[in-house]
Amino acid sequence: MSENETPDWGSGDDNSRREVDLRDREYAIYRCVDCNNVVLTMQDCDGGMTCHGETMERVTESRLDIRPPDVRQVLLDAFGLPKPGLDICLCVIGDGPLSPGELADRLDYEEGTVRMYLNELVEFGLLEKTQLNRETGGYVNVYHSIDLEEMREETLVGFYTWAGEAASLIEEANLTKADYQNEDYDEGLDTVFWERFSDNKTDE
Repeated sequence: MSENETPDWGSGDDNSRREVDLRDREYAIYRCVDCNNVVLTMQDCDGGMTCHGETMERVTESRLDIRPPDVRQVLLDAFGLPKPGLDICLCVIGDGPLSPGELADRLDYEEGTVRMYLNELVEFGLLEKTQLNRETGGYVNVYHSIDLEEMREETLVGFYTWAGEAASLIEEANLTKADYQNEDYDEGLDTVFWERFSDNKTDE
């Protein structure tokens, strides 16, 4: 969508909303029939997901037409990993171990930029740093990836942690709207809503 295009928010009629079919997705969503507990899993558990000792039902349709995520935006939002950081990480995974200088030559990035992202990737836990002795004396730092199966699990756990924090914010937003309806406020809901969540930003 270009900057000049207007997003299509629909007509506002509940019956006109397009339901999204979730049955063929690579993930599954389950909800409890007795409470508001909702669970996301990467596999269909064939009715094995339970809550309160009762089998949860799989959610097969959504009335919210969620915009499909872009992998770069997901990595940026969830992990703070922009494209240069991802490029460096993928190059190390594919061709490592590599030194900062070798990465800079391969990717045509400034070596200082490469070193900055390498340090972040090591701190984040996706890459490891070791030292290799030079034949001419001294040593050079080289970087290689952690075990790919470990990386898969850790990145999924990390994303679910981020998603959980996002879900908590959404729940707080819903509670804020419900609280507004039950209380007397001088300001409009938009003012109360954004003032409530601007406090969250200043606390970071």
